[in-house]
Amino acid sequence: MSDATRTIGVISDTHGLLRPQAVAALAGVDAIVHAGDIGAPEVLTALARIAPVTAVRGNNDRERWASRIPETATLDVAGARVYVIHDRHALTIDPHAAGVSAVISGHSHRPAIEERDGVLFVNPGSAGPRRFTLPVATARLRVAQGAVSGEIVLLDV
Repeated sequence: MSDATRTIGVISDTHGLLRPQAVAALAGVDAIVHAGDIGAPEVLTALARIAPVTAVRGNNDRERWASRIPETATLDVAGARVYVIHDRHALTIDPHAAGVSAVISGHSHRPAIEERDGVLFVNPGSAGPRRFTLPVATARLRVAQGAVSGEIVLLDV
């Protein structure tokens, strides 16, 4: 992608359920990141109708179709490097030292955006089946001139 401002839709932990509210929340983005626990290949096919998709394999993506999906991914978007991993606690790199602007993860089902050491850590929460009383959510990132900002998008389900 060029250095123009880009919007990345972020989704995770769909576990085979792609809600219409999630599709609506991702409409108009330039790219989509799925941070794992996809649950079914049809989820990625449907997301690809919205925008190009980068996906990583989650701990529940064990079926044969998921074997071709990497455990981590790196994207260079509008001057920023974005690193994607399903479980943030499995991170083996120092994002700041590696020149990463943002780390996207899932796994916990808890939506959160926080900055640490100049790196934005983004977990969109779960857009799939509700877990306990946690919200159902996605996220949107805005990337421009190497800077990344984000917001959690709560889904009305």
